[in-house]
Amino acid sequence: MDTSILIKTFVAVFVLADAVGNIPILLVLTKGMEAEQRSKVINKAVAVAIMVLLLFAFGGKFILSYLDISFASLRVAGGLLLLLIALQMLQGDLDTPVVEQERDIAITPLALPLLAGPGTLTTVMLLMAESPSPHVSVIVGIIAAMFVTWLILRLANNIDKWIGAEGEVIITQLLGFLLAALAVQIGSEGIKGLFF
Repeated sequence: MDTSILIKTFVAVFVLADAVGNIPILLVLTKGMEAEQRSKVINKAVAVAIMVLLLFAFGGKFILSYLDISFASLRVAGGLLLLLIALQMLQGDLDTPVVEQERDIAITPLALPLLAGPGTLTTVMLLMAESPSPHVSVIVGIIAAMFVTWLILRLANNIDKWIGAEGEVIITQLLGFLLAALAVQIGSEGIKGLFF
């Protein structure tokens, strides 16, 4: 197991899932639900997110070869996408998704796109391609990050009362800063692959 890949995967997936920043959205979406109902929604959302991330981690390479896209190009595009998301996190401009009554909120918007958005999907594909056999490291990183996300979401009520609105803003901005640094790293590696 490659510890470096595992840590990168964990950090990227955890930061992009932004569990703390999504607590207010979760509380709004599950307003009026009993604790048991809210727990079922969270369990389902995290399970769907893990399945989608693993699907893209393993199937992404075939998609790229079919479309004839190089990993260097994907790294540059992924880095730019992550940077845009990071800037939105830092500026507090992330859009709150519109919720329709007939939609299963565990799948959309919780699992997709909040927990497993385009930035996360791109990242796991890139990390899967980063070394000859990082599969176990990426899988463990995804599952570990989603487990911590699940724990945070399960404690949403307590965390919301404890950190308050200002605390959520500070944590989201800190995560945005870390994500921006990760985005620059991924993008710079892609540029090296394309031109050097």
